[in-house]
Amino acid sequence: MASENITAADYIKHHLQSLTSLSDVTQGQGLKNIADFSFINIDAIFFAVLLGVVGSFVLWMGAKRATAGVPGRFQAAIEILYEFVDDMCKGIIHNEQSRKVVAPLGLTLFVWIFLMNAMDLLPVDLLPWLWQGVTGDHHALLRVVPTADLNTTLALAIGVLLVCLFYNVKIKGFGGWMHEMFTAPFGPMLAPANFILNIVEFLSKTVSHGMRLFGNMYAGELVFLLIALLGGAWALPGESFSLMDPIMVLFHILAGVIWAIFHILVITLQAFIFMALAFVYIGQAHDAH
Repeated sequence: MASENITAADYIKHHLQSLTSLSDVTQGQGLKNIADFSFINIDAIFFAVLLGVVGSFVLWMGAKRATAGVPGRFQAAIEILYEFVDDMCKGIIHNEQSRKVVAPLGLTLFVWIFLMNAMDLLPVDLLPWLWQGVTGDHHALLRVVPTADLNTTLALAIGVLLVCLFYNVKIKGFGGWMHEMFTAPFGPMLAPANFILNIVEFLSKTVSHGMRLFGNMYAGELVFLLIALLGGAWALPGESFSLMDPIMVLFHILAGVIWAIFHILVITLQAFIFMALAFVYIGQAHDAH
């Protein structure tokens, strides 16, 4: 984003806006209004799909290179990750047939979400700056962390909800599931209240599942933007270079490194929590009341 005519608030606001129109991509080249998808965050979808392909390729390579002999470092890392996820799945979901689907699903969620979260470790202006060079527009929008977009995290949570509904019907039968929806937890005499309560439970679990991941990643992205301003605030309009600016640049570097190291734990933990909750919710679909 060009530094002229912007403030620190404008800088942050610009980085928190998503690319929603193809005219944003081409207006710097004199082409406008080719397509408007104002209800779709194109950048979130692009990076989510791209990182999904990357994650699938990494797991495929791990499976392709698997040998019965002494594993290499890459194979060992993939095996440790797989065994960790599989052991967790076994501890929560006791149906062996279900685990054949749910364990790979959990592994996919963990790797995919971890890669999307890890985009936060890139310099906040790197990809937007490259994108502005491609489009020729200094105000082109681009957000590179899909999980800092509520649409992405809620879509993942809704996917988990659909899996839960599938296993509710598969394990209990549609009639058995409906019986449970109207009789648990207060008994058949309070059937309407039971049904409403169970619907609210499904909705609340889904919303909290997506909001938890979004909230943590959005906050992390915002902190990185604030740290970026420490070292570059002197470049904003109306600001002049002073002797304190080199100190602020050093503090910017130090704070950025410390937060990035801490954020590695955050992005891993958030991917793990999302996967673990998916296992718990799917496991609950196997339980009869």
